[in-house]
Amino acid sequence: MASNPVTWFEIAVTDLERAKRFYEAVFALTLTNMPTPEGEDYWTFPMSDTLMGAGGALTTMEGMKPGPGGTLIYFACDDCAVEQARVEPAGGKVLQPKMKIGAYGFIAVCMDTEGNPIGLYSQS
Repeated sequence: MASNPVTWFEIAVTDLERAKRFYEAVFALTLTNMPTPEGEDYWTFPMSDTLMGAGGALTTMEGMKPGPGGTLIYFACDDCAVEQARVEPAGGKVLQPKMKIGAYGFIAVCMDTEGNPIGLYSQS
């Protein structure tokens, strides 16, 4: 592989507005509406073609259902305890509080308002 394997992600949701509010609150950012060719809302995370990492969006795509047991996406954070502290006030749930993963840094695992598990990762 010439690059990291992940180039894009989509998080399945049932209630776009609720999920949008959750992710904007937890990560203190603003999602951008990028309507599909069919005119449906498709909310993307801030992204840049010149930065390392993958872009992604919230989607209500047919056949995709939110919930545990699927792919776990880790979001990069300066200190994952900060975003973890925002999860429950935003309507989510902390499943695994911040913990050390050896020399690799720290992670926390949370559940969003749609039932999707998401990971938080930081070096400190």
